Amino acid sequence: MLFMRDKLGRKINYMRISVTDRCNLFCLYCKKEKLSFKPPEEILRYEEILRVARIAISLGISKIRITGGEPLVRKGITGFVSELSSLPGLEDISLTTNGILLAEFAKPLYKAGLKRINVSLDTLKREKFKDITGEDEFGNVWKGIENVLAAGMNPVKINVVLLKGINEDEAADFVALTKDERITVRFIELMPLGIQRENNRKLFVSLDEVLKNLKNIYEMKVYDSGNNLGPATYYRVKNCGLVGFIGSISGCFCGDCNRLRLTASGYLKPCLWSDKAVNIKEILRAGAPDAEIAEILRKAIREKPAEREINKKVSFPMSEAGG
Repeated sequence: MLFMRDKLGRKINYMRISVTDRCNLFCLYCKKEKLSFKPPEEILRYEEILRVARIAISLGISKIRITGGEPLVRKGITGFVSELSSLPGLEDISLTTNGILLAEFAKPLYKAGLKRINVSLDTLKREKFKDITGEDEFGNVWKGIENVLAAGMNPVKINVVLLKGINEDEAADFVALTKDERITVRFIELMPLGIQRENNRKLFVSLDEVLKNLKNIYEMKVYDSGNNLGPATYYRVKNCGLVGFIGSISGCFCGDCNRLRLTASGYLKPCLWSDKAVNIKEILRAGAPDAEIAEILRKAIREKPAEREINKKVSFPMSEAGG
């Protein structure tokens, strides 16, 4: 198989696709971004996304993650997953969700070809969940996790953004969830992106400190499967399972970055921390042939920066870029 490589020789084989900018939560670290959504005509149609995915796979993309906003709020998502998972050459498909609608979608998504999923969950306490997200939906999220496990998805990754003075005291409780080895917990540092940039700096918790505290409670050893596990550093926890740490701010994994992003409104972004983007939607709707679409993909890869600009204010909202 051919592979797309950027100017630094990094092999780009992973695409994150945002299918909507809409969300059914109002989380405190991105709530202002949810006040306005793009009209439907500005969002890529499923058939357009599938066409881009098919061409990208022919160039070497082998992994695709479906994101949002909240992808399960978009009508027809199960059928889209089924069509996407059937594309020849796609080796891995996954989805990130806030879990509110997951209970009803668990079995249909599994039957459609989705075998693993990431659930964003920042607290195990109902009242705190409401404080963080603006909605009293913890019970539905937990039911969703139970249902995807029952459906057979493995692994089920729980993504936890730790927030200063809010949920950092729950880290050990989340680690305990991995006693069910089908569950992997990943702690993620809050990124100061978008409109909430300055407020998020105040909520930032360093994962170095979190790891130090957890080592006083658990016996932990660095885990290396020999496979590319993405930006997370994983630890095997004695009497539990795997726990990952994604130091979005304190760490830097640009040298191994293999990602390309397709936003809900049809922009190809080579880096989350950059405003550089190529508008593929207008090319698609102008009737461009596959060869031209392929060249747009290559152009996006060529413009992938060597490393992120961590202090730069990025205008793309996370809800659209599929962070």
